[in-house]
Amino acid sequence: MRTLLLLAVGVVAVSLSGPLMAATVVPPLAIAFWRNAFATVALGPGVTVRREELSGLRGRPLGLVVASGAALALHFGTWVTSLTLTSVASATAIVCLQLAWVVAWQLLHGERFGVGVLAGLVTALVGVLVVSGVDFSVSPEALLGDLLALVGGAAAAAYMLIGARARQATSTTTYTFVCYGTCAAILAVACLVAGQDLGGYPLRQWGLLLLVTATAQLMGHSVFNHLLATTKPIVVSLALLLEVPGAALLAALILGQVPPLGAAVGLVVILVGMALVVVNNRAPGLDAAPMD
Repeated sequence: MRTLLLLAVGVVAVSLSGPLMAATVVPPLAIAFWRNAFATVALGPGVTVRREELSGLRGRPLGLVVASGAALALHFGTWVTSLTLTSVASATAIVCLQLAWVVAWQLLHGERFGVGVLAGLVTALVGVLVVSGVDFSVSPEALLGDLLALVGGAAAAAYMLIGARARQATSTTTYTFVCYGTCAAILAVACLVAGQDLGGYPLRQWGLLLLVTATAQLMGHSVFNHLLATTKPIVVSLALLLEVPGAALLAALILGQVPPLGAAVGLVVILVGMALVVVNNRAPGLDAAPMD
């Protein structure tokens, strides 16, 4: 019962990510920066008890964590920007293809998967084509948003793969603190280069930034990280897929965004494809990294 409750909390929290950021009238790169900066500050007290580990983080382990943070910065930078161009439902569904990118990477490195996984990948790709086709009929901007979300999903896959290796020698707390901090630093530079203001927002916007950090960044991902230590990865992965319909429903309620029928069909096809990948996957590389 406790596990189901935590799964429900995690799904709702991550589902709020897209709608809340889309509702925030703050430049997209700045949203991504503050989300990670606030999370880094929040994790600070937990890192103080691991000062020796943090000070001893150097060489290859440090390089992996920094690389993971860079991949996370690319993920947030592209995905949050996509929310300003296309619907929350489309952006969330396409970025959730990160697992498909992981499988594609493993295929390129000689891993072999069953027919079910490959069928899931093809099904998900068909869903993306359907959603993108519908979005292009709406506006070229929406298609650009879909493409940015696709890049965001690939970057999330890189973050997952690099992070899994980094966390073999680094605790989750230290890894997350340094990774989020690196991500925030890169996004701060990106904001300066792009001319996106990092301050001067109304009080309500600061409240929304704190809310998305507390929900999606800390409650959502932290809850799922905790569950991976006690729950089968397949259960957590399937639960995470519920972010797609969850975000679509919340976007309809909060923003009044109701996807066209064709796009809704494409979203369902993506969801079915990714579920097939999760259920049929038996390769070791997609499991969670060691937790603490």
